Amino acid sequence: MLKVYIHPRCTTVKRALKFLDDHNVKYETSDLTAKPISKSNIKKYHKLSGLDIKYFFNTSGMLYRELGLSKKLKDMTLDEKYDLLASDGMLVKRPLITDGEKVTVGFKEDEFLNTWV
Repeated sequence: MLKVYIHPRCTTVKRALKFLDDHNVKYETSDLTAKPISKSNIKKYHKLSGLDIKYFFNTSGMLYRELGLSKKLKDMTLDEKYDLLASDGMLVKRPLITDGEKVTVGFKEDEFLNTWV
């Protein structure tokens, strides 16, 4: 079963969940705002995804802008980036989805079709 990390009021998350529902994909959700992803899971998901860690950041979020991360991230170590993502779920791009072997970040319909359906 898929684990879907969400922010309940996020419109992208709502579209992604509707897509999964429409394709009868079973999943369970975890609210990033109530319980951020642990640092160890962030590291694990990053490695499984094959993506650059920058794609795990919610660059359109208020907190990202308030912290000035667009300028600060390039000077941070990977470990510091993991710490930051684990510190506040609002910094994580949503939805983050995993089945324990694969990971997707954000919602792209074609990627979902190829990965989760």
